[in-house]
Parts: sequence; C-alpha cells; structure tokens
Amino acid sequence: MLHIIGLGLNERGYSREAYDTISKAGFIYVDNYTVDFPYNLKELSSQFKGKKFLIADRDIIESFKLLEKAKGKNIVLLVYGSPLTATTHISLVEEAKKRKIKVKIIHSASVLDAAAETGLQLYKFGKIASMPGFEADSYMEIVNSNLSINAHTLVLIDIGMDFE
Repeated sequence: MLHIIGLGLNERGYSREAYDTISKAGFIYVDNYTVDFPYNLKELSSQFKGKKFLIADRDIIESFKLLEKAKGKNIVLLVYGSPLTATTHISLVEEAKKRKIKVKIIHSASVLDAAAETGLQLYKFGKIASMPGFEADSYMEIVNSNLSINAHTLVLIDIGMDFE
C-alpha cells in the first residue's frame, strides 16, 4: 500500500494518524522533487526511532518506482504541506489505481490554510500562480486575469528564493 502523507507547514505539523503510519512503514520516502524539502531531515527522522528516511527525487517519483515496492509493502511518501497539491502526486495516485495498488492519503495543512490566516477569504481568490526560481513572467498572466475579476491572487514562490 502507498501512503502519501502531508507533513503540514512545519516539522511537527503532521497528525497522530500520520505518526502511526510512518512508525509502521516498511519504507519512508521524502519528496524532494516537487519542492526543495524545507525541513531538517535529521530532526524529522529522529522523531521515528530506527526508521530510515530516503530521498525521493524526480526519477523515483515520476518513474513510479515507489509503486513497485508498494505492491507488497507499506510505503510512505512524505510531502511538504498538503499531499495532493502537486499534480505529480495526483498522477502517482492515478497510476496506483490503474495498477490496483491501494493508496491512503493523510491530509495536513497547506499554504492555503496559511493564506487564510491573513484574514483574506479563500473564496475570493482566483487562480493560484507559481513564481519559479528562474526568470519568467508567465505568472503575471494569472495575476492580471484575477485582477480583471476583482479576485485575490496567491503567488507561490520557490522555497529558498532570495528577494533583495
């Protein structure tokens, strides 16, 4: 079985259900492909005595290598924030279903929860835009489209970007 677990917005943002599932897992992978994993991996893994955390890069996630292991073992993929925000994770779930591999999603807080903390109403947001860590301005099309309908825009920036 494949478990995709959202860790939330900090190293201790996961649920008790997530803790129990991670503690019982045969293999634990940390998604370092869809986001540059922002948590201290040593500190995170120290909360699970005797468990080894493996880095899941693009090849491991996009090639569906996780699914081969999930046929006979409990596999965990730890994801920053919410587990189904990235289309990559949705593709993983769809492929698992095609292969008749059970999938369990354990949700957690996401950037949308943090945005709501500002007092802005989530239903007043338009499309979300991503600002990559390289020179691009395509996200501005989404910003302008949202402005045209008087909607807020949440612009996600790559973790670690430096603004001067």
